[in-house]
Order: sequence, then C-alpha cells, then structure tokens
Amino acid sequence: MTAILQASIRGCNVKGVSCRIFGMSRVSFPLGLILNMYFYTMRWSSSKIGFNDIWVMLTGIPLLSFLIPIIFFGWRIGRPPYYPLTAFWLTLIITVSIWLSCRFIMIWTRRRYASFALVKKRLVIQTLLILFVALIVHNVLGSLLNGFCGDFAKTNPMSPEDLAIESNAAAIFSTMLVVAIYESIYFMSELRKSVEETEMLKRESLRAQLEALKTQVNPHFLFNNLNTLSAVIPDNPGQAIEFVQQLSRVYRHILEVKNEQSILLKEELEVLQAYAFLLKTRFGDNLDINITVAVEELEQKIVPLSLQILMENAIKHNIVSSAKPLRIDVFTEEGRLIVSNTLQKKNQAFESTGIGLENIRNRYLLLGSKPIEVEEGPSCFTVSIPLIGN
Repeated sequence: MTAILQASIRGCNVKGVSCRIFGMSRVSFPLGLILNMYFYTMRWSSSKIGFNDIWVMLTGIPLLSFLIPIIFFGWRIGRPPYYPLTAFWLTLIITVSIWLSCRFIMIWTRRRYASFALVKKRLVIQTLLILFVALIVHNVLGSLLNGFCGDFAKTNPMSPEDLAIESNAAAIFSTMLVVAIYESIYFMSELRKSVEETEMLKRESLRAQLEALKTQVNPHFLFNNLNTLSAVIPDNPGQAIEFVQQLSRVYRHILEVKNEQSILLKEELEVLQAYAFLLKTRFGDNLDINITVAVEELEQKIVPLSLQILMENAIKHNIVSSAKPLRIDVFTEEGRLIVSNTLQKKNQAFESTGIGLENIRNRYLLLGSKPIEVEEGPSCFTVSIPLIGN
C-alpha cells in the first residue's frame, strides 16, 4: 500500500497548486508536500532504520497477522472455534497501520535524539509514543473495522471483556516484539559503524604520525637542522645543546602520542614551542612566530600533531626570507585555536596535495567534533581548529 502511494506521489506536480492521488481526488499543495515528506522519511533504505526492511515487512506483516488470531484469540483451523477469514483481514489492516506508524516514530526519534548521550531519553520517549500510538490505532481501527466487517467476534468463545484485554495485549506484545527486533538490528548497525569509525580514526592517527615522521626524517629536514646545528656550535655551544634537546623532544613527542586520539592543548603547545625553536634557530629574524593562548584554554584538548603539521605547511608553501619575513600567529578565539600566517606563496612546480589539512579534518570528523575551518584571503591563510572539552 505504501509503495503504491509512494509511486502516486512521485507523479504529483509539486510545483503546481495541487496533485492527484489514484486519479480520484485532488490534494492541496501543503498536503501533497506533507505526504512527500512522509514517504521520504519512510523510504526503505533509511539510515535511521539500519537496513533495508522491505522484505521484513512483506513477510513479517502477513505472518504476524495470521498468527495473532490463533495465539491470542484461540481461533483454530480445521476445528471449532473456526478461524474466520475476516479476522485475518482485520488484523492485517491494523498490523500494517501500527507497523508503519511505529516505523515512522523510530525514524523520527533517532533523528531527533541522534547523540549517543541521548539514547536513554530516546528509548523512553520512543517507547511511550509507540505504546500510545499502537493502542490508539488498534482500538480506533478495531472498532471501525469490526463494525464494517461484521461482528465476527461472536464466533469466539471469549467474553467481550476478555476479548478486549487479549486484543490490546496482542497489540502491545506484537508491537514491542517488532520494535525490539528493529532496535537490535539498528544497534548492531550503529555498533558496526562505530567500529569502522574507530578503525578509520586509528588509520588517520597513524597516517598523521607517519606524515610527521616523514617530515622529520626527510633528508632536507635533517640536513637543514644538522647544517643549522653545525653553524651554531662554534659561536654558541649552549644554544647548540638546547637545539639538540629540542630536536629530541619533537621526535619523542611523535612516539608518545601514537595511541592518543586527543591530547591536552598544553602538551601540544609545549612541543610546538620546541618545534618553533628549531625553525627560529634556522631562519632567525626571517621568521616571526607568536603563540598567545589563554591560560584557561590550556586544559582543552586537540588532536595530536595538528599544530606541527600546520606550521610545517606554512613553512613549506610560503617564502621565508629577509625581503619577505613570514609571520605565524597561534591564538585562541571563541573556543577555537587559530593558526594564521602571511600568504606569500612559493612558485612550486606541483600544487599542494592538501594531505596534512585533510588528515586533520578527518580526525576531527571521526571524533564527532566541530569541523575545522580554512580561509585563504589575499594576504593571509588561516586555519581554525575546534578545541575539545574534557
């Protein structure tokens, strides 16, 4: 029935004033729009159902409609009290109505309360709504259809009071059974997604560590740092010792955070200071790095190695010279960490692959955090990273 209506609605002229259903009546535009929205929500492959349930409905509804009169009302096939065919059709209509109504409620509540923290609230609201709707639909349709089909209940040996109790019990039991099956499948689907996202997050974290390590063991990086070190040793042995210590600190940090999804901003900034020391020693006054972070933000969290990757990108893609000094600013603003640098692009033979930014973006996405924001202006390149609360 739903599929027929859905096909009919597709034929409606949504841009027009009205649409025709089954060629029998004209429905005003608002009602047509509402029906379109309903069937869009109820589509079989809805992600909030967790699976394509069309075959479950096509087999489950008739089977349940056939068994309910036998299990709950005592009708039998081949012996008294004989199973009346009208009982099956009545049960079928009520089952379809309750099934589709409950399916709609499940989709709506899962969208309305999508967060994992709201699962308990969703289940409570969903259960109460489903029970209320199931009882209303069952009693209203039962009364209407029973009169329409004839009072076949007289063929049942139960008293009217017992029959009413049994019919409501059947509606509640069958509804909760179906909902439990749907919830179990949805739970397994969400669990599978969670496992996949966790594995993806691990891969992205390992990828970030690999990119950082590749940068640090890159022959150019090592050559530049060793060249800087050799130039500093004769003139300032004390600074040379500190240079080696800071270089060692950067490598040690990469190894320490290999299993971490997020770390304290304070820890990341400490390593960034070490990395900045290496760059400042190398470029001198040609590079100006300013880090200004409020003390109260230091206990917030950030994905590891993100600041180092952003600073490396700024050095890699921009000119750093006495004629064009490069300025990099790191500061917090409205719950976000901002990394901004003056834009003075190098003339490179190949375009940037954007792997570093994409890696950071994916890791924040997998953590369920707000997305990073990238803005390129005429003279400035800015990346805004959300801080993660404890």
